[in-house]
Amino acid sequence: MHVLMGLIVVLIFGYLFYRLLQNGGTQQAAATRTSSEIANEAASLGVAFVANGKLFHRERGAEPQLLQSSYVQEALDRRERTKQRHSWKQDTSFNIASGGGRRSFQGNEAPIVTTSTVFDRHSNSLLYFIKDEIIGGLFASVPGSNAEQRVMLKQGLHLTDLNLSPDGQMLCASSWQDEGIANIAVLARDGSKLREVTSGDTVDASPAWIPGVENRLLFQSAGFARDAQGYVIAQSNATIQMLNLETGDLAPILEDARFDYIKPRVDAQGNLLFIRRPYELPKYSAANLFNDTLFFPFRLLRAVFHYLNFFSLMYSRKPLTSATGPMLHADIKNIILQGKRIDAEKALRQESSIHGVPSLVPASWQLVSRSQQGTERVLATNVASYDICGNGRIVYSNGRGVFVLGDTGESALAFKSELIAEVCAAMQA
Repeated sequence: MHVLMGLIVVLIFGYLFYRLLQNGGTQQAAATRTSSEIANEAASLGVAFVANGKLFHRERGAEPQLLQSSYVQEALDRRERTKQRHSWKQDTSFNIASGGGRRSFQGNEAPIVTTSTVFDRHSNSLLYFIKDEIIGGLFASVPGSNAEQRVMLKQGLHLTDLNLSPDGQMLCASSWQDEGIANIAVLARDGSKLREVTSGDTVDASPAWIPGVENRLLFQSAGFARDAQGYVIAQSNATIQMLNLETGDLAPILEDARFDYIKPRVDAQGNLLFIRRPYELPKYSAANLFNDTLFFPFRLLRAVFHYLNFFSLMYSRKPLTSATGPMLHADIKNIILQGKRIDAEKALRQESSIHGVPSLVPASWQLVSRSQQGTERVLATNVASYDICGNGRIVYSNGRGVFVLGDTGESALAFKSELIAEVCAAMQA
């Protein structure tokens, strides 16, 4: 009897062990299929992105290509003609500016940059904003074609964070002023009816329409702290706000003094997506005091040198050093991503990699999904920018690569690039 009972127990455990192995194999096969599907989607992903002030687009299964803007080319041609007209003035007395230094006859040499892009699925075209220090414009182009439409041009206009309404009729964006203030602006798809819908001493950015809810916008907002002279000494943590376009009322959605909440979006299931990162209050530490004291003599000598160099240019038309002549390019060691200054060299040495691609932002920059019940789930880390595809799939960037995110948290590399500031899903993954 005891032998029979023991045999029955052994058979039961053997059956359970067999089912466990079978289920494990099924789950492993399903996971393998899912990873393979994500990899295939990543390989065929159609996407546009802004990197180092330039706009790139990638057709399905192709390599990323620089979008050649006819407007930018015309502006560069005008600068070249201006440079040729004034080239005779170089190395003459006309070359000395009244305020010291050398006068530039190169024309307007401010960089012409693309600040933002969004895909219009209704017309299968890309909308993007281009600006220099004088004028800004909204343009449209069908990827792969040479035709470019100038939607609008306006002096002093600086828009970022373009976002198209679900019906394709309206755009919202962040409108920047010279003082570093940014307000939320809305305009029609054809560039008309431009108006700012927020105001104040704040940086309001990354607006987004809420699917299925009319006249409501989500955006991130951070305020300035100023001293008695009006200079900015600090910027508050970024919070997520909701704006009622009909009444102008604001309602706080998410705020925590410990974190910045940026780039809010709402997916098709009604979940709130955002990037969460630690809020860092600027501090003047003992190390800053030590560095300022240590380098004060060198900074004073540099100021004296430039003062004497001015007199040398005025009276002998010769600088004290040949380094005064050519223009110096900015050091790209320090870049700005999502309003934060990033030490690119340090990040590439220290931050973790995703599928072998080094990250420009730390792991504390997390892409989070928050359900309507308040449950939060971290979808990915080292996230500098992201977008939602037409089929609901999420694509994101760590600053040097673009990835497709699977339903169970796995990801696949779509491609690599440099200094990716914004990614825009151009087609369904």
